[in-house]
Amino acid sequence: MPGSRASVFGEAEEFQAALSADGVAGLLVTGRGQFRARLTQVRLDGWRLAAVEEEQPRTAFVAVPAGMVLVSFPIGGGPSPVWGGIELNNGEMITLGAGQRVHARTLGPCRWGAIRVPNQQLADYGRLMNGTVVPPAARWRPARAAIRQLLSLHRAAIGMAEARAGALTDLQAAYGLEQQLLDAVITCLSGGAQDETSTSRRHRDILARFEDLLVAEPSLPLVNICAALGVSDRSLRECCKKHLGMGPSSYRRLCGMQHVHRALRSGTPGTGSVSEVARRHGFASLGRFATGYRAVYGELPSTTLRRASNPGMANLTLGRRRVKFL
Repeated sequence: MPGSRASVFGEAEEFQAALSADGVAGLLVTGRGQFRARLTQVRLDGWRLAAVEEEQPRTAFVAVPAGMVLVSFPIGGGPSPVWGGIELNNGEMITLGAGQRVHARTLGPCRWGAIRVPNQQLADYGRLMNGTVVPPAARWRPARAAIRQLLSLHRAAIGMAEARAGALTDLQAAYGLEQQLLDAVITCLSGGAQDETSTSRRHRDILARFEDLLVAEPSLPLVNICAALGVSDRSLRECCKKHLGMGPSSYRRLCGMQHVHRALRSGTPGTGSVSEVARRHGFASLGRFATGYRAVYGELPSTTLRRASNPGMANLTLGRRRVKFL
């Protein structure tokens, strides 16, 4: 059923959850200050449109859902996320096919749009129109008129959603918009493709498997991680620097810190002590962990756990600050 929703988020976890249907499997805030993002979503029959405004630098791990193609582009003249090490300019767009896994990071405030299109519908219509075949991952520089038309349709749909929650519930109107978007997307994909290089594809695969290892074995030493990935320490560092904006040790430490923070905030009976949760996520030195945790979240981990266990403390205002570990 068609529909729309506009939301403002002050927590990265909630923002990630809202984008999970679009394949955002993880989101790590890497900059300072309170997190803030605005997300407007429009749902059509199998299609999903999104417009995003973000304030904080972050890195997201995206796994495009089965049967879908993800199309993303800058909006509003501002910067867009760096997708797999590729920084998009205004007037450009990127496509990622079903099952593609990629890191997308922001360097600061940015605005970007996305359209999630059924893969089969795009392929069938593309063959019918002009024989268009969409590669697994590609950067596009469409003709100016074509990208302008796509952005105009996207902006109109988002504007309706922001002006009136629940807009586009009329099936006939939603179908008409979907057909116009399909035609505009195919027109944009008619030429100007820059296919992903084999090196970039290999780097994306390395980092996707790196993410898998961080989940499965958070305490695994870096030398063992490199061995499991079949890459040298230098290669992994170069991949991480380009795609994640930091080295593998810093990224792993920030990810582990975030997992601990979420576990302590949950306040569930199985959370256990701070030391148990920290060790579970790869932190052997509890003193160094506590110092780093306080630098990132503005309080000691024991305070986070105590506040979660005591709802009466939930109204305390905490001056949080986030820092980079470079």
